[in-house]
Amino acid sequence: MRILLDTCAFLWLVEGDPALSTNAREAIVDPSNDVYLSPISVWEILIKVALGRLELKLSADRYVPEQRQLHRVETLPVTEYAALQLSRLPLHHRDPFDRLLMAQSVAEACTIATPDPQIRRYPVSTIW
Repeated sequence: MRILLDTCAFLWLVEGDPALSTNAREAIVDPSNDVYLSPISVWEILIKVALGRLELKLSADRYVPEQRQLHRVETLPVTEYAALQLSRLPLHHRDPFDRLLMAQSVAEACTIATPDPQIRRYPVSTIW
């Protein structure tokens, strides 16, 4: 399975937060699955840090790559094809980060690890 982590799922994974469901955690750590973080999530993390809504143990430019490596998470680049999938998504969810993650999930045939019930309203595969 190809798993694209929602931003919160990545943060909960690396911090060992129990908010990450057992089901999602087991799928993420399963070595037979490919696990990805989108630059969109990195952008969201940077914005939250800048606004004072998220504190990291290191600067984001060190924290994110180090944690990705530690947890076997690869980068999933955002392509033009993925961005164009946005035109096919209904407007159930207005969060631009989540909408682009969904479009990327469709374009790259990934399952999104997310607790967000709004995302489940879309034609994307989710795990939680």
